[in-house]
Amino acid sequence: MWTALTRLREPMTLAGVFTLAAVALGLRFMPDDVLPLAVAAWAGYAAAFLFLATGPEAWRPAKLASLCVMALLALSLAALTPRIGTAQVLLVIWVACAVNLLGPRWVIGATLVLNLAFYLLMAQNDFGAPLTVTLINMGFQALAGLCVHYARRAEDSRDALARVNADLLATRALLADSARDAERLRVARELHDVAGHKLTAMKLNLRALASDPVFAARDEVRVAQQLSTELLDDIRNVVQALRDARGLDLQTAIRALAAPLPRPALALNIQEGVKVDDPAVAETLLRIVQECLTNAARHAGAQTLTVSLKKENAGMHLQIEDDGRMKGCMREGNGVSGIRERVAGLGGELQFGSSASGGLRLDVRLPV
Repeated sequence: MWTALTRLREPMTLAGVFTLAAVALGLRFMPDDVLPLAVAAWAGYAAAFLFLATGPEAWRPAKLASLCVMALLALSLAALTPRIGTAQVLLVIWVACAVNLLGPRWVIGATLVLNLAFYLLMAQNDFGAPLTVTLINMGFQALAGLCVHYARRAEDSRDALARVNADLLATRALLADSARDAERLRVARELHDVAGHKLTAMKLNLRALASDPVFAARDEVRVAQQLSTELLDDIRNVVQALRDARGLDLQTAIRALAAPLPRPALALNIQEGVKVDDPAVAETLLRIVQECLTNAARHAGAQTLTVSLKKENAGMHLQIEDDGRMKGCMREGNGVSGIRERVAGLGGELQFGSSASGGLRLDVRLPV
């Protein structure tokens, strides 16, 4: 419901609602004998428009049917009273809706057919200059269609830019973690190779010194031996801690990917203790989640995408599922093929299935 209300507040939808309200005011000039039919046609048109504007994207067949109903009702109003401008206005709204739903060729073809029908209705009812009126109407329809087309392109460009920005933020997070891990590893190696080596040499020298009868009885030699042993153990513990602390922060990177998308919402569950040391594995997991986010938003009409990552046997198990609805059998495009190639390159397994709600579920198992 909240999604429908959000779509209702969009500028193009609000413009259509206000225009329909203005058309409703114009109905009072209708002759009394056709007024009930005209009001019924307007109400049906308004209902179809609201469904078209606020309905889920997954209901495309129903939306196409609504678009056809809107066209028929607009022509019905033209037939009822060809001298009133309500039908012309409704046809302008229809073109704006069609641009959002159909391809350019279909929109142009359907618009020409509708205007031809409108012209014939005007000519049949002896309306003065029907061709001129029809051409003027087509000009307004073209203006409305172009406005919606360019608004849609601007929205798509904005969404694409947001996705690219999220991709860069996620990649930067992985690179920063990778750089920190590399620095930890370098420090650990330096401590182990340099300080550890020299402390070991010092211990050997102190042991040799303690074996000398002249220095064996001195407390300073014994204390130095004890301190060198403790210091060497401390360095070993620090080196081990630095190595154990390695791991890329997948949670931050994944959330950065989902942040700019209004939907689906991300439900992320990463098992405690799961660490990814290999940047190639981390990037593969990130790209899989990114592709699933994009597919859920564009094709499934999903509201939530659930991502779970946990340890399993000798590897990791990534499970992703959305609460949308798949349209028939899943067809693998470039995105899914890319996922298969990435998983196969790491020697993993990939399986597709259906979620409880009828959405897409993806299971990835990667060796570690």
